[in-house]
Formats: sequence, C-alpha cells, structure tokens
Amino acid sequence: MFEIRNIKLEILRPGPAHNQLLSPLTPYIALCGSDGPVTVYLPFEQRQLLSRLERLRYYVGGNAIAPSQREAELRDLGEIIGLFFGQVPALLAELGNNRAERGKLVHLRLSLSAFELGLVPFETAIAPNGFPGSGSPLFLQSNIPITLTREVRRGQPLPVKWDRPPRILFIFASPGGLATVPAENHLLALRRAIAPWVKVKDSVEDQVKEVKKMITVLPEATLDQIRITCADTEFTHVHILAHGAPYDNNIDKHYGLALCSSSNPAEIDIVDGERLAIALTPERATTSTGRNRPTVLSLATCDSANVNSVLTLGGSIAHELHAAGIPWVFASQFPLWMRASTICTEVLYKRLLKGADPRCILYELRQRLRTSCPETHDWASIVTYATVPWNFEKQVDEFRDKQTRDRIEIKFARIDDLLNNRKSESCADETVSSEMKVLSETIRKELKEWLDDTTVPTTPKERSELLGVSAASEKRIGIAYHKLSDKANKLQAYNNSCEFYRKAFQTDTTNSWVITQYLSMLAVIRQEKGDGMTGLAEKYGQLWNAALLIIDMQLPTLAGQDLAWAYGTLAELELLESIYAGEEYKEETSKDLIANYCKEIIETCEPDAFAVQSTERQFSRYTDIWKNEKWDALAKAALAVLGKR
Repeated sequence: MFEIRNIKLEILRPGPAHNQLLSPLTPYIALCGSDGPVTVYLPFEQRQLLSRLERLRYYVGGNAIAPSQREAELRDLGEIIGLFFGQVPALLAELGNNRAERGKLVHLRLSLSAFELGLVPFETAIAPNGFPGSGSPLFLQSNIPITLTREVRRGQPLPVKWDRPPRILFIFASPGGLATVPAENHLLALRRAIAPWVKVKDSVEDQVKEVKKMITVLPEATLDQIRITCADTEFTHVHILAHGAPYDNNIDKHYGLALCSSSNPAEIDIVDGERLAIALTPERATTSTGRNRPTVLSLATCDSANVNSVLTLGGSIAHELHAAGIPWVFASQFPLWMRASTICTEVLYKRLLKGADPRCILYELRQRLRTSCPETHDWASIVTYATVPWNFEKQVDEFRDKQTRDRIEIKFARIDDLLNNRKSESCADETVSSEMKVLSETIRKELKEWLDDTTVPTTPKERSELLGVSAASEKRIGIAYHKLSDKANKLQAYNNSCEFYRKAFQTDTTNSWVITQYLSMLAVIRQEKGDGMTGLAEKYGQLWNAALLIIDMQLPTLAGQDLAWAYGTLAELELLESIYAGEEYKEETSKDLIANYCKEIIETCEPDAFAVQSTERQFSRYTDIWKNEKWDALAKAALAVLGKR
C-alpha cells in the first residue's frame, strides 16, 4: 500500500452548471494548491468532441471501429487533455514536490461543477513534458503513481462513515431482449471477495444463510424492488450490473440504466440518475437518522459516466448519484467489456473488503485492466466520483484493522465448531486435527502480515496492542489444542503466546495488561511442563509489582470501558499474587479484593458488556483448563461474582 498525498484541482466557470457547450473560446478558472487562479481553455467544440468520443465506443451504427483508428483517437485525445493539465503551473509544481518522496501515491482530486466538463475523458490524459512519465498515460505511469477522482463541489462536506460493517446489494437486469449480463461471473467474484468473513458451515443450507448475511441479490430488478429493499436494509456497498441505454428528455439525449419495468418486468425501464438515487437513498421509516446511503456504489455498465447532453439539468448517472450523497461511485464513460466488468468487480470488492484504500485500488485497477485487457481501453473508461473527508486515512486504517480482526475471528469460530462437532462425534479426530492445523497456520500467517505491514505508521502503544492480539490468538490456539489433547502443539502455541506478550510489554512498558498476560502464560507453561512454580516469585516478583503499580497510577485517569478493563486486569493480578508475591500472599485477602474488582467491572459497564464476558471467560480458563490448587479458589471467587450478573 502507498502513502497518499492529496492534490485538489478545481475547474470553474461563471454561470449555471448546465446550458453551456464546450468551446475553445470558453475560459475556465483553474485553482490548485496555494498558487493563484489561472485561466485555461479546452480546444474542443461540443460537436467535435462528441464525434471523437463516438469513435471510442468500439461500434458506430453497427460497424466496428478499426483498432488502429480507435487507438489513434485515444492517443490524440490523451495528448490534448495532457496539455490541458499542463496549462496549470501549480499542478506541475505540486507533482514536483512528490519526486523526492518515492513510494507515495498522489491523489488528484478533480472538482468540477460545469456539466460539459463531464464529457471530457480526463482519465485518458497522456503526461506532457515535465510531468512524471512524460509521453505515457498519466494515470498508468509508475514514476510517481497518480490516481484521479472527480467530485461535485459542495457547500457542506459530505459525511462519510467508511468503517460500517459491510453489507452488499447486488442488482442485475437484462430486460426486453437485451443481451444477458454476466451475473453469474459477478456473483462468483463477490462471493470470493466476502469468503474470508463468512462463517464456514458443514451443510449447504447453513452456508447459504451465512452468505445471505453479507449479500442480497436482486435478479431482473425493478426500481420499486430496489427502493423497497434499500428502505428495509442498510447497505454499505451496492453493485449494479445492467446495460446502459439512451433516452430522449424533451429536446436532448441522455444515458440511463436499463432495468425491468415495475408494471411489466419483460419490458425496459430506462432509469436516469435522479430516479435511481431516490431509490437507493430512501428515507428509513424505522429510524430517525434520515436517508440511508451506501458508502460505495459500483456501476458495471456502459455509459454510466456519460453526460452526452448538457442543455438541461442533470449530468451522468454517476454524477447524479454522487451529487445525491453517495460518497464513492465507480462507473464507466465508454462501453465496458463483460470480461473487464468482471475483473473490476473482483479487484474492487476483494481489495475494498480487505480494508485497502480505495484510491490505491483505483490505481491498481487501471493497471490490471491495461495488462489483462490489452485489446480494449477499459482502463481509461473507469471514472470515479469520490468524497475524501479530512480523517479518511484514519477511517480506512480502522476499517482495515476491524476487517483483519473479523477475518481471524471467523477462523476461530470454525475451530469452535470443529471442537463442538468432535464432542458430538459427527467429526473424526483425524479430520479435526487436519483442519485445525490449516486454520492455525492461516491465522498465524494473517497475524504476521498485519504485524509486518510497514505502510501503516504505528506508535509504540499501537504496536504493543498488535503484538498483544497475536499473543492472545496463540493462546486461543493453545486452548483449542488442549481440547484435542495435543500437548506438543498446545505447548508450542503457549510458548509463542508468551513470547509475543514479552515483546508487547517491551514495546510499551506502560501496558499493564500485556505484562499481566505474560506473567499468566509463564505460570501456565510451567504447570503444563510439570515443572512447578518454584522460582517464579524470585525471578518475576518485581515485574508483578511493577504491573500493579502501573495500573494503580493509571486508574484515576480512566473511565467507561477502559476502567472496566483495568479492574479486570487488577483482579487477574490478584490471582497471580498466589504465584508471584511469595510469603506476603494472603489467600482470603486476595479473594476479597478479586470479588470487589469484579463487582466494579459490572457496575462500571453493562452486565452483558464484552469486558464482563471476556473477564469471566479468562477466569473460567483458570478453573477449567489451567486448573491449579494455588489459584483455584481465587478464580472461583471471581466467577461467583461475574456469574451472578
């Protein structure tokens, strides 16, 4: 993943957004960076550009455009648009600032208000002299990777909530004798994309139920079906696969989406961007939070970014959906070949759900289309309208971390199912052990990739927490192997866990939780090896005291969930006093303190809060899995309080 630097280029002109034709005589104002505005011109007449764009549609009047003619047209248009960018000295200066910072992606945000500018295929730009990758496509070259998005100028910033739990709506239609759309290929691509977050079930029926928790499919969809479905369920991602179709709007021609008619599904209903936006962003009757808007909308259809007419209000489908409040809209300005549409779906959703930055995905997508579909210009067809709030990087990072955690939790859920099936004798031990090995190695691989991801800067505190997650996962793997009576793999996992906890507290010496868990695993490993606890107090007693002192100092500054977690750590430190305090240990005193701390946890947060459940689960391990007479009574004292909630 790249580090990303934003450059905003605004192109303005006086007058309303519509009712203006392209002309070499029309002056536009370009604003970029801290430099003053410059006047720029586009050397196109409206009719001339429409004619040139028609030749990029592969077929005109039923006749195929010769590849050599199409490629020459694409190159010529790209060079003209590159020279247009070259008229803005501040843009070249901003890009020049990135030459010394290799490895950074430049996000060029093109802010447009005039509808006629939506006709211009800026994505085809050839880098002019002085620009990175001079003479090659500007948004494919790798000297300074650049990704381009368009956006609608707004008075108020559009709210973006990137880290919502993913829920996908897949809409497709091919009504009225139109060619069948590749719905199966797209659905398979979406199914593969969500696979890491879908619980694995042994029966087909149960597996389908799990898939439907993440994907809803509307086949041969009508606009009414879309509106009703979006009103009932909150979707984060909407993927539409349909044909683009022209329609006349009084005196001019627009492009819309060919859906099934609500009155007769066999007939075509050509839906414009305004109607589609209303259906996709309905008022929700069950909440008072206003309109429900998807975060990402992908249009796998030709002409979804085609404006064509600028005489009346309303731009392309993509433009109107973005103007209606959908933060990210992926579309195409030329016919998109079926193979390319499937590749787009695969790349887009696989990377989005994994938590990659959409700006990086867009750059990668163009390169993938250029290499995988060399006989087309699908790479230049992709148009993206995007809103990037000030804290977008933070939102993307949080979503990526959440998705990584959820992906790992899905694998632990499968481990739990395997162990439960083994109890019911519906699964052989050999089968369970074999799948356990694969799951354990997959979890370890994903945790290592998360730890080794150097593109995301982390503080010592954040790094310590990541190491703590790896340690806790190894501990859970060890417990699973305990249930399988596999002592060798159990000990290996416990040792791995102990080492991760050691690295975690060395990274952040103020993290009392990881110190507590390190001390816990030291004692557990001693017990599992049958070596006894002798010598632990002498060697690690001071570390136990340090953890107690750290959390005592932090306690007055904490509140809410953080305070509940702190009380949980204090309760566990009191349990470990039986091992690390030596002669000063008093069992009755520790039991009373543990009971009081557990009461504080319940009073600090809701009785069913995760902090309460997690603390109860940890103390249960001391009585069920790590049974030892030294701490058995202490653990039961905690469970006596936590179990009464």
